[in-house]
Amino acid sequence: MDLIKIGEFIASKRKQKNLTQLDLANKLYISDRAVSKWERGKSLPDSSIMIPLCNELGISVNELLSGEELEMKKYDTKLEENLINLAKQKEDADKRLLRIEIVTGITGILSLLILFLVGTLGYMLWSFPLWAMIVLYVVGFIIFISLVLVSLRIEQKAGYYECAECHEKYVPSFFKVLFAPHVNRTRHMKCPYCGKRSWHKKVISK
Repeated sequence: MDLIKIGEFIASKRKQKNLTQLDLANKLYISDRAVSKWERGKSLPDSSIMIPLCNELGISVNELLSGEELEMKKYDTKLEENLINLAKQKEDADKRLLRIEIVTGITGILSLLILFLVGTLGYMLWSFPLWAMIVLYVVGFIIFISLVLVSLRIEQKAGYYECAECHEKYVPSFFKVLFAPHVNRTRHMKCPYCGKRSWHKKVISK
């Protein structure tokens, strides 16, 4: 998906409507900086804003993602290409998120270990007062819990869980992921489709 081409197309259609970036932004209840980023090819409009944007510009979502006006004979082909590209972009973004999850989890563990070690050594060897050791323990624990929750949130949002029984793929709620027994990213949960409890593994594509 060519973000530069899409950006130039948005700018062209906006100018045809005699709208400034600020005018368009006000109609969509967003900042003109967001419009500027689209037109410079720095980002793609969020899915929640695509239909209102297309309505304002007088184009279809398919034309927006193609970066050009489409003849009817090209329409279906371009639609398939755009759907495939969007699915691939989501998969790539989810893979990046899962890598961030690993880094976040490791950071939480290291923070806990380092602060516990500093607190213990400080109290035993460097004459830290008892309260200082306790504060370091508490801070380490808070950082650890916070980063673990962030990691779980990332895991819950990135990709899908696949039921071992019916093989349906879905995104569970955060609390279901939080309280489910797990081995790495495979969690024992109740499937919302078949209603059976089984081990649901994390997958990227649907």
